[in-house]
Amino acid sequence: MVLGVHEVSTGNGAEREKTEANAATGHVIAVRGAVVDVDFARHALPPVDTALWISMRDSAPVLVEVQAHISETAVRALALQSTAGLARGVTVQVGAGPIEVPVGEAVLGRLLDVAGVTRDDGAPLPDDVARRPIHRAPPPLSAQRGATRLFETGIKVVDLLTPLAHGGKAAMFGGAGVGKTVLVMELIHAMAEQYGGISVFAGVGERSREGHEMLSDMRGSGVLPRAVLVYGQMNEPPGARWRVPLTALTIAEHFRDERRQNVLLLMDNVFRFVQAGAEVSGLLGRMPSRVGYQPTLASEVAALQERIVSVGDVAVTAIEAVYVPADDFTDPAVTTIASHVDSMVVLSRTLAAEGMYPAIDPIASSSILLDPLVVGATHAEVANEVRRVIEHQRELQDVIALLGIEELGIDDRRIVQRARRLQRFLTQPFAVTEAFSGQPGRSVALADTIAGCKAILDGECDDWQESSLFMVGTLDEARAKEARSKEAGIAPVAA
Repeated sequence: MVLGVHEVSTGNGAEREKTEANAATGHVIAVRGAVVDVDFARHALPPVDTALWISMRDSAPVLVEVQAHISETAVRALALQSTAGLARGVTVQVGAGPIEVPVGEAVLGRLLDVAGVTRDDGAPLPDDVARRPIHRAPPPLSAQRGATRLFETGIKVVDLLTPLAHGGKAAMFGGAGVGKTVLVMELIHAMAEQYGGISVFAGVGERSREGHEMLSDMRGSGVLPRAVLVYGQMNEPPGARWRVPLTALTIAEHFRDERRQNVLLLMDNVFRFVQAGAEVSGLLGRMPSRVGYQPTLASEVAALQERIVSVGDVAVTAIEAVYVPADDFTDPAVTTIASHVDSMVVLSRTLAAEGMYPAIDPIASSSILLDPLVVGATHAEVANEVRRVIEHQRELQDVIALLGIEELGIDDRRIVQRARRLQRFLTQPFAVTEAFSGQPGRSVALADTIAGCKAILDGECDDWQESSLFMVGTLDEARAKEARSKEAGIAPVAA
């Protein structure tokens, strides 16, 4: 596919020729890595966020985006593709407006880059495919609908303690290697299996290996025909990584607004979106703000997050993985993203080290939906009691480490033993890790999760082996596992 002004123009052939003939043209006057200065001495300056196409002698045109007006005749633009070989004096054509990307049924099952070009070695998209600009205002507040319907994932600890909203935003915070990407992939699987909806995945700053693995996994599981993958890889310029979430969101908005379909939008990793914005800010010569982040951090995150909303009876539900640098949850990027989400799923390195997967911290994680008026009195009561028991066990950890569990009172010892069983019951094998663990994945209904936790809290499992509750689905499965242990003559192990 040849990129150029033809792709951003509309109408028949005669209109395209007329548009191209009358389009403003300029020439490159400076190139500094991904930053390109363009002079328009004989034309009006194009507005900020306008797409420009820079002609290249032996390759496709380079896509750049206007970021600032630096004089009465020149603009400063950011390249979204490599500028290798770009020289001063080459011709620059102005597009019809912001960058436009393909949307609709044609992009289902495809892997695209930030400009909407297919990168999966498949057939090119049809010439008449619909296109939409990546820069759009969010729907007016009067058209938005509050998100109170639960989005069941089949993951016990998420559904019980941090319920997700259908049409809401959830973020998964964690450092490197604690399982954010695995959790996101499991949610894609759950969406395809349970809801049969459209999934749009934005890979922001992904490694090439991760992109290939996800593409092959989704092909193998049969969910790719209902999904769109949009990637801005680590080796691409920061502008590409910075705009990839907007490309994915534009595709999701088309299915929501024009096809009236519910969409699951997954982003991995939103921190790299912020990181790319910081790189862009530095390249453009802006003064850094706190911890070296861009001064426009809050407005950039808000411009992305405020477009993820429910409109009428259809919604975009967002699941966002967020890398926490050095496990510092007070980092400005982390706190800015957290202010926009409904549910916070916090992954713990301590739990990951103990093999408690998914390594979700039941105390630090939260959701605004965990309210009796939304989830029901039973759900809220069980969730709060689970949190209370686990929190009490953590308070006693130092005493147990110094003196041993035998020094605790009877009530405290019982709480510690139930907390340990609850933590093990809230683990479960995932479908996406079956190839590595050898255990088939489990998806557990919310009612079964609540019933299982309530039974543990009521003491029904006090004489069970802790291992009987580890990496199982429902409590019935754990009960069968415990029965097999007793038949084998294995005695319960004290905590």
